[in-house]
Amino acid sequence: MSFRPDAQLDPEQVRDVRGRRGAGLAVGGGGIGVVLVALAIMLLGGDPSVILEGGGTSALQPALEGTSAIESCQTGADANNRADCRIVGYVNSIQAYWTTEFQRSGSRYPRAETVLFSGSTQSACGTASSASGPFYCPPDRSVYLDLSFFQELQGRFGAQGGNFAEAYVVAHEYGHHVQNLTGALNNRGNDTGADSSAVRVELMADCLAGVWAHHAESTGFLQKLTREDIAQALDAAAAVGDDRIQRSTQGRVNPESWTHGSAEQRQRWFLVGWERGTFDECNTFAAANP
Repeated sequence: MSFRPDAQLDPEQVRDVRGRRGAGLAVGGGGIGVVLVALAIMLLGGDPSVILEGGGTSALQPALEGTSAIESCQTGADANNRADCRIVGYVNSIQAYWTTEFQRSGSRYPRAETVLFSGSTQSACGTASSASGPFYCPPDRSVYLDLSFFQELQGRFGAQGGNFAEAYVVAHEYGHHVQNLTGALNNRGNDTGADSSAVRVELMADCLAGVWAHHAESTGFLQKLTREDIAQALDAAAAVGDDRIQRSTQGRVNPESWTHGSAEQRQRWFLVGWERGTFDECNTFAAANP
């Protein structure tokens, strides 16, 4: 995967607070995925009772901290050379697509800000920590991301990595923003299991990530996607499947406790979005077996 070198990036869609330690008491749990007010629903299905502050800095962050680091992300060539600029490029492409899609349906797409942090920072949903991983916070309509997560995805969860694995993660979180805007997040209850509303919300976000991937080239930021790009996304989706995580951390699989879906479910719904390319095909709540 590569960006068009002459693509013009908009770094104002990303706020860089790396190197600034988070302050205050946490009012929500840790995790990756949708954060509903004070509860972080984790993309990786971690223990929401664990809140860690601090945690070190990302090995991928540039030497220059603060907003000036992101402000220097101006072109697709920058995105091809720097990890943080790559995130800017993904965010720009994803929001360009959803802006057009909302306009096509006669509505407006309010942008979500991505906050890059290292160690910990504060969000409207509580403390965001490096242990939380990426998540979307509905109250402040922001995606929170520590770049060190992508190393964790490979080292701890066994994903192969690759640039489009990163794109999948970012697009998944923006899928939650789209759900928030359309009211789909209201369908999420407190139930768990392979057929639960919690899993259906996460699978819908995976599908919406696939929808963006289907249209990514048309946004003007990315070159045409390859089979290897999609393979990287599918590999990342499988790596954060509840069954894969439970097997590696507990030695057993308990479908009744799933909150994000199995590796197979997550891959399948990403492919639905990728192959069909429409929001309407991502209605996981209408599926008999998600």
